[in-house]
Amino acid sequence: MAQITQTLAKEILDSRGIPTIETTLTIDNERKVTASVPAGTSTGTHEAVELRDNDQNRFYGKGVLKAVANVNAVIGPAILGKDPTRQTDVDQILVNLDGSLNKSRLGANAILSVSTALCKAGALAYNLPVYKYLFAKYRLAKDPPTFPTPTFNVINGGKHGAGNLDFQEFHIIPSTRMSYSQALQTGVEVYHAIDQVLTKHGAIHSVGIEGGFAPNLYNNSDALELILEAIRTTKYKYGEDVFLGLDVAASNFYKGGKYQIKDRKEPFSTKEFIDYYKGLNDQYHLYTLEDPLFEDDWGSWTTLTKEIGTSTVVIGDDLLTTNKERTLKGIAEKCCTGILAKPNQIGTISQAIEVITIAKNAGWQVVVSHRSGETNDDFIADFAVGVGAHYTKFGAPARGERIAKYNRLLDIESELTAKPQAPQTNA
Repeated sequence: MAQITQTLAKEILDSRGIPTIETTLTIDNERKVTASVPAGTSTGTHEAVELRDNDQNRFYGKGVLKAVANVNAVIGPAILGKDPTRQTDVDQILVNLDGSLNKSRLGANAILSVSTALCKAGALAYNLPVYKYLFAKYRLAKDPPTFPTPTFNVINGGKHGAGNLDFQEFHIIPSTRMSYSQALQTGVEVYHAIDQVLTKHGAIHSVGIEGGFAPNLYNNSDALELILEAIRTTKYKYGEDVFLGLDVAASNFYKGGKYQIKDRKEPFSTKEFIDYYKGLNDQYHLYTLEDPLFEDDWGSWTTLTKEIGTSTVVIGDDLLTTNKERTLKGIAEKCCTGILAKPNQIGTISQAIEVITIAKNAGWQVVVSHRSGETNDDFIADFAVGVGAHYTKFGAPARGERIAKYNRLLDIESELTAKPQAPQTNA
């Protein structure tokens, strides 16, 4: 039996230049694994709570030295000698140590850094890559594991962009019939085509925090039209080879019971906004629609899903926050047909896997997602394959912290498709 012999955390920076936490776990006094924790820019109200220092003299209050201290002084001693392959048992120790409903005492960032390192250590104990370890341990994927289809965030709006687009993410989604490497090629080529179309139109096109372009467009429909124009310049056919999706993050522009976006002067009532989505779907045949409504308006989510859920995957992110109770409620009320799974929303790997299991058993589509504040840790790529996710969401095919995940998926694809070598014999 492997044993945890040391836990050591430190403060590092994420892709936004904001502090996050990195934890190194040592097993059997010699073998080490390291895990770093992502963070969201647009976060749901019901997510587990990151612990920040709130010391305005350091990183504008965003430091995580308190979370680091909680790992080194509280969590580390409590899991010393524990078996890292007992993920659920050790995760429960972390939950019990915190004692709060939302992990606010020790910090979900502190807890997840240890929980993720624990998962890596369990894989190391069996000398397996993380995706194979997760597959063998939880049996949530087919044998051999099928590959998730990548969702590319090619235009960044809302809190992820330059502020002139209301919708947070504009996605292109390659056909699920493609291999992963073909899908990646498709995403990259359309991404560069968008760059060329923006240049042709003289649009400013810096990139947002997830690597997608952040152009100076007039409204949200302009972004959809621009993507379609770019697709038409490639060899790919819209609606056959590549599709459109949206992450609206509607809670960010929901005020006073209404939705205000640049596409119309007057704010939308909820009923009008649902009708707006129906028209948008008729026009663009959206493949996915994420967070289209306010995160606590359960009844309206049910209405929208009833209206378009047979043709479009309606995905809950801020609505569900990878939370067991909220996911069960969403299933009971038929609020969605898909879930965005983010381990840092709930704080432990075993709790995230429990939610994914529930969602898959309900027949929902599972999208395993990064966060806007990322590191070069590619754990989430292994996690997506290991739990049999249908889709991944890792941002644009740009910026090193995003590319690390896409390249890791290439490695896994190569391993899964490699043909066994015939034994060599001497002539």
